[in-house]
Amino acid sequence: MPLTLEQLNAASTAEAGRLLDGLYEHSPWIAEAALAERPFRSLAALKHAMVRVLAQAPQAAQLALVRAHPELAGKAMVREELTAESRHEQGTAGLTACSPEEFARIQALNAAYNARFGFPFVLAVRGPRGTGLPRQEIIDTFARRLDNPPDYELAEALRNIHRIAEIRLNDKFGYQPELGNDVWDWHERLAQHSDAGYAERGQLTVTYLTDAHRACAQRIAHWMQGCGFDEVAIDAVGNVVGRYHAAAPGARWLMTGSHYDTVRNAGKYDGRLGIFVPMASVRELHRRGRRLPFGIEVVAFAEEEGQRYAATFLGSGALVGDFRSAWLEQKDADGTLLRDAMQHAGLCLEDIPALRRDPAQYLGFVEVHIEQGPVLNELGLPLGVVTSINGSVRYVGEIIGMASHAGTTPMGRRRDAAAAAAELLLYVERRAAQDGDSVGTVGLLEVPSGSINVVPGRCRFSLDLRAPDDAQRDRLVADVLSELQAICARRQLQHRLEETMRASAAPSDPAWQQRWERAVEALGAPVYRMPSGAGHDAMKLHEIMPQAMLFVRGENGGISHNPLESSTSDDMQLAVDAFSHLLQQLETA
Repeated sequence: MPLTLEQLNAASTAEAGRLLDGLYEHSPWIAEAALAERPFRSLAALKHAMVRVLAQAPQAAQLALVRAHPELAGKAMVREELTAESRHEQGTAGLTACSPEEFARIQALNAAYNARFGFPFVLAVRGPRGTGLPRQEIIDTFARRLDNPPDYELAEALRNIHRIAEIRLNDKFGYQPELGNDVWDWHERLAQHSDAGYAERGQLTVTYLTDAHRACAQRIAHWMQGCGFDEVAIDAVGNVVGRYHAAAPGARWLMTGSHYDTVRNAGKYDGRLGIFVPMASVRELHRRGRRLPFGIEVVAFAEEEGQRYAATFLGSGALVGDFRSAWLEQKDADGTLLRDAMQHAGLCLEDIPALRRDPAQYLGFVEVHIEQGPVLNELGLPLGVVTSINGSVRYVGEIIGMASHAGTTPMGRRRDAAAAAAELLLYVERRAAQDGDSVGTVGLLEVPSGSINVVPGRCRFSLDLRAPDDAQRDRLVADVLSELQAICARRQLQHRLEETMRASAAPSDPAWQQRWERAVEALGAPVYRMPSGAGHDAMKLHEIMPQAMLFVRGENGGISHNPLESSTSDDMQLAVDAFSHLLQQLETA
């Protein structure tokens, strides 16, 4: 019979320790120390209690824990000396069925890893879904982590140990994060669609109104219909809008959602998590035949990343009345006008003004999003409540000099556009660092038709400047633009600069932030408040209605905009539970 929290909370100290035996490899002291915090309200509370115990332990104890783990496909497995838990995990990942070549590769990696770090490689081989990682992914992860600094790798080993313990605890309690699994599976299935040129390389890229983008929209719409939404439509900018009606007509709406487009060579969870979490909640309402005093509008925003065209937040911007007709004349890298791409996709441009939402009809906007940073991962926290979103400005620009022969043009007579752009890049780095919490990035840097033996005559670049408040952001922008002028004047160059996006800092509405806090607390998870350095669709909705965001922990150091971007189905389940609790608060308000 599965263990229950009631049994664990009521058991004697010795019996409770026995019930939790085997969570941490040959290290019962972690669970035993955590038991001092009984009674536990939830598995999430128990899990975090054990995280705190290990975080507060001396490094010698942490190292001893890591060294208590067997090597993957190592001597202990060959000699059948693994614990029952480790044997099950390595078997689930197929490590007991390695080919001779795979086995030899893993043995070589084990030796190299131990020589570098002094402890065995630890990986939660059952993975973020709990069903086992492919052997090749295990081998690739093994090889990648060999390059980590020792202190980072120790922390990564401990984080994987906690994930191993989490899965083992789930097994003891017979717990399955069923909704989290569904959300995880939706991400995997949607990631099957990728733009031409990237799909062939196994990379995920979905940019505005490509074939892959339109396929994603259709699939999301299909899933929304299956979840029980009363209305599902693709609007005039490509947003997929699902509406679940209120118990009575004329009620206001709660809007939620995020974007389904991606950066190039992206991860699977950025944006899309904020679509699928509320979809899962609506599906549960539908299955139970429940209607709320308000309607739920889930919007899968068509464009947020600004990858194919220089415009950004096209999807959410249209809903606040910020769609600029000048954007229609922008061209992508292939010379396709935005206007033509939209018409080719069957979008009705004349309907765009009607997309603007009337804030009087809405309670507010909430967004769930993967953190896209390392903080929650490092703290061992599944969720974070966002306090504000940084203000930002983006530009695309070009510096124009004179192309000339690299061998015959003296250094003092060059009008090198790329050197000027490099000078600007380094200035942006220095200037943003002066503020401590401002950030500046030159993410695009290109010499069109460049050649190894030609002094660059043109250089295209981007600027992304962000700060916690608008005044600080504007000072940063003014200094960077002034420096660009000075660099070009000194080098006798011309430049062009186009502002493509300006978003004000968006502090969370206090009442909505508190609702997220109460939702997280109700799950038994610690409430952690944090700002967002990344921009989100919530920034645009902030212009017309109250908003607040919930962050979900990312794996692999919290990396995002990268194929290594990841999260677990357990954390996704908590996000669905938190969202459902927020709905309950609104229902009883």
